[in-house]
Amino acid sequence: MTGRPYTHLSMSIDPGERPRIGISFYASITRARARVLESGRPYLVLESDEADVTVSTTGAGPVTAADLDIAREIFNAAARYLADCERIHAEHTQATDSAA
Repeated sequence: MTGRPYTHLSMSIDPGERPRIGISFYASITRARARVLESGRPYLVLESDEADVTVSTTGAGPVTAADLDIAREIFNAAARYLADCERIHAEHTQATDSAA
C-alpha cells in the first residue's frame, strides 16, 4: 500500500441525468478549515495541492435541519477516520519498534 500521492477526479455525464463528479484524495490534505462568512453562512474546505473541496449549506442559504444532519455525519465520519488513522499508526509503530 505504498505509492506516489495523487488526487483522482472523475466526471460522469449521462443523458437525462445530473452530472456526477467524484474527487478522491490519495495525497496529503494540506489544510482543512471551517469558517463562517459575513453573511452568516458556514463552510468547510478540504485542500490539497491539486484540488479544493468546499461544503456549505443547501443552495448557499440559511442553515436547514438537513444541513445539520449532514454536518453531524461529516463530524462522525471524521472522528471515525481519526480513530482509524491513530489505531493503524500505533499498530505500525509498534510493529516497527518490535522488529528493531
